[in-house]
Amino acid sequence: MLVVVIDDFAKEYLHNDLREVRETMLRKLDGLPEYAIRRPLTSTGTNLLGLVKHLTVAEARYFGEVFGRPCPEPVPRWDDLEQRGTDFWATEHETREEITSRYRRVCEHSDATIAALAVDAPGHVPWWPRPDVLLFNVLVHMLTETSRHAGHADILREQLDGAVEMDLAAMARRGLDAAFWQRRCAEIERAARAADSATA
Repeated sequence: MLVVVIDDFAKEYLHNDLREVRETMLRKLDGLPEYAIRRPLTSTGTNLLGLVKHLTVAEARYFGEVFGRPCPEPVPRWDDLEQRGTDFWATEHETREEITSRYRRVCEHSDATIAALAVDAPGHVPWWPRPDVLLFNVLVHMLTETSRHAGHADILREQLDGAVEMDLAAMARRGLDAAFWQRRCAEIERAARAADSATA
């Protein structure tokens, strides 16, 4: 009996965290023009809308194909080498609304899979070295994957317009305004240069 209670708690805990971080991903697009959410901001082309598109494919595979519950949204097969990497960026013909709506629909399918299965339900991930998994493994993996990309999105959004996922009014009341962050960055820059000089 205690094991079942712990299993249910673990499943719900992980699922709630996944729901939360999904919403964080979508908020990163709020208020930005098309170019800003699509433009490559790293040397490998990472961009905000592409991260959402990539997570759509990941959710569809992990909570669909892996558990024999195919997602109704079309996604490229995991072993289609020609399609590899195309999920990290949006073409000019794909709209923000299409991509974000598809992400929400795929997440609803994922939520239905999570709700229908026990945390120890077996699945099969053919692209993993140890392909036999449990729903628990996949929940942890998708929470980690989505959180990692939410961290990328935090940095990309801050680069674009300085927006951060914090309560800026509360920070300003504590003296953590723009001037504070400029001083902090200057302090960090000085420390980095000093450490570099010390090791040269």
